[in-house]
Amino acid sequence: MAIFGLWIINKAGGLVYQRNFADGLAQLTSNEYLVLAGTLHGIHAITSRLSPMGPSSGAQVIEGETFKMTIFLTATGTKFVLLTSLNESIAEILLQRIYEAYADSVMKNPFHTPEMPIRSDGFESRVTAIIGTGQ
Repeated sequence: MAIFGLWIINKAGGLVYQRNFADGLAQLTSNEYLVLAGTLHGIHAITSRLSPMGPSSGAQVIEGETFKMTIFLTATGTKFVLLTSLNESIAEILLQRIYEAYADSVMKNPFHTPEMPIRSDGFESRVTAIIGTGQ
């Protein structure tokens, strides 16, 4: 099992946080990450409207040949995306814990501007602890 990376995408489709945890993903430029985040945001919006059973929150898991993307959508429209190996089974639990760390460390910070890039040492250390215990 491996956790490769974490992305946080704001409700407008902008990448506000990106971090790699393990080798295995292609090394991309910051602009390429921004383009991918915007593309994933669009795909997620499309999948939320495709459900034949009525309203849907969109794609929750996207699998490739060598990796899996697990998407956690918050009530405010922020997306937390965890890139893992195919056999990772606790991605949803990790995303919930990362979201809780985000709410405590980022959103309660009076100096953080919503929808802007996340720059929080407290959040970084909590994510490191969560990912470290998850592997």
